[in-house]
Amino acid sequence: MTVTLKKETQITGNGLMKNKPCTVKFFPSDTGKIRYFVSGEEFTADVDNVISTEHCVVLGKNKAKAMLTEHLTAALAFCGIDSIDICMDEMEVPALDGSSKQWVELFKETGIEKPLLYKPKQYTVSEPVYYLNGKTSLVILPDDELFISYAVNYNHPELTRRWVNYNPKNPEEIIEARTFGFYKDLRKFQMFGFAQGVTIENTVGLKDEGYTTELRSEMEPIKHKILDLIGDLYLTGINPLNLKCRILAKEAGHAVHLKVAKKLKEKLIEIK
Repeated sequence: MTVTLKKETQITGNGLMKNKPCTVKFFPSDTGKIRYFVSGEEFTADVDNVISTEHCVVLGKNKAKAMLTEHLTAALAFCGIDSIDICMDEMEVPALDGSSKQWVELFKETGIEKPLLYKPKQYTVSEPVYYLNGKTSLVILPDDELFISYAVNYNHPELTRRWVNYNPKNPEEIIEARTFGFYKDLRKFQMFGFAQGVTIENTVGLKDEGYTTELRSEMEPIKHKILDLIGDLYLTGINPLNLKCRILAKEAGHAVHLKVAKKLKEKLIEIK
């Protein structure tokens, strides 16, 4: 039993890194997989197909790749979609507003096809899964329900030794949380060819005091870290929102998320 879209849909936008326009077309599927079709190649949204975590998550096969997939993958998780074909005419997923908000809106407006009496499978872990390295840690433990807590310690007055817990009753504050970065680093990244598509609308810039734009909710950057984590853990093939686990992250990022995702993939067990 799979969940897909009711019909074909598409969206066009510019990439966050290269600022090139890209049209992404979505097609209903019954394969039970999230498949990308780029430059004549086919590959699945799977942790084993990650080819880079520098600046963003890049999936790919041979010379074909899909950059900045994490916000799209998180949107699929929040919509419960586990079977879809994604066709791209460029190699970078559109940034849109820098969150999963517009992806979720697109899927809901298109319509989500669920089997009658559909009930998602739930999973836990057979034993703790973790990564510990200095100040960075990510731990996944079996629990009676899903609990996610993300802690950061940035050189910013409002983001020093702070954390956010995921509230399943209010997923919107995670879905709408935009990507972020230190404003002072923007020009440097652009000189190296990255962050070409950054705007005040799609990125929260961290300044010495405050931000470059008004936050959508308190501690929005930390909530975006939870969004990234959900998107990254979905590359196990199991929707992390269906886990009965306690997930504790501290000063991690895509590289750590995906190292743990590889371990998690081997420790998942279905709850009957």
